[in-house]
Amino acid sequence: MSRRFSTDDRLDREGAAAEVGRFLDRVIAGACLDLAYTIENVDPAPGAADRVELRVLLSGPDQELLLGRNGELLEALEYIAVRWLRLDPRLYDHLQLDAAGFRADRVEELRLSARVAAQRVRETGQDFRFNPMPARERRILHLVLSEIAEVHSESEGQGDRRQVVVRPAKPHHSAR
Repeated sequence: MSRRFSTDDRLDREGAAAEVGRFLDRVIAGACLDLAYTIENVDPAPGAADRVELRVLLSGPDQELLLGRNGELLEALEYIAVRWLRLDPRLYDHLQLDAAGFRADRVEELRLSARVAAQRVRETGQDFRFNPMPARERRILHLVLSEIAEVHSESEGQGDRRQVVVRPAKPHHSAR
């Protein structure tokens, strides 16, 4: 029987941290990677774009391998770690692996991209479609765009082809 590492939409941080540590020890040793890690408990702010409760910071001479090709290996390790923990899909974004500030840089890039896309939609009146991206990144775009007047956003597509579309907001008609 597998152990559950979550309760009521929250991680069992202590148990999940210990299990992620065991997972990383096996992967790092098995792949002969020169990496170290630290696991941080994070208290997400209510309503924040980031719902991370456990952040794993990887460092060492091989961290560049994790960041190549736009962080594909880092993303893959995170996905496998989430699956290793057998987390409910609603909690996938409560665990985050990072190296060299890659994730924080990506969040800032997404925020800037959302603002630029909104400005373009306001100026042209035309929809703007982002490339497909993971749910965590789409959520960040939606939260930023929800704070910008004159536009609204939707996710379209299926699976890993799902993308954010920014559209001009429909004018609200007042009752007379």
